[in-house]
Amino acid sequence: MNLALWIVAGLLAVAFLAGGVIKLVLSKERLAAAPGGGWTADFGAGAIKAIGAVEVLAAVGLVLPAVLDIAPVLVPLAASGLVLLMGGAIITHLRRHEHKAIVANLAYLALAGFVAWGRFGPESFTG
Repeated sequence: MNLALWIVAGLLAVAFLAGGVIKLVLSKERLAAAPGGGWTADFGAGAIKAIGAVEVLAAVGLVLPAVLDIAPVLVPLAASGLVLLMGGAIITHLRRHEHKAIVANLAYLALAGFVAWGRFGPESFTG
């Protein structure tokens, strides 16, 4: 179980680090022109940068605290934050009737929920 949690947390970290950096580096117009970028019409440029920053922080929080053994309770908190972020993404895509994007968001939500559950519960770093 511990190995599965590490693998899932690592994969989530890579995915959200990449997505967050893209949101921080590219302009709103370039993101909107990309496939699946229609959601950017609902947000200002600053909000998109903020979402990118949250994704980068969550990616770091999924792995780094446990690796360095400094405040490892941040791992399930970061995973819980991703659950909330993906919940918001699902709501945004539901409003825009972008049903294909919801499937990916649900997968990320489930994986982040698994890490949060596992690290708060049976495979906690504090126990």
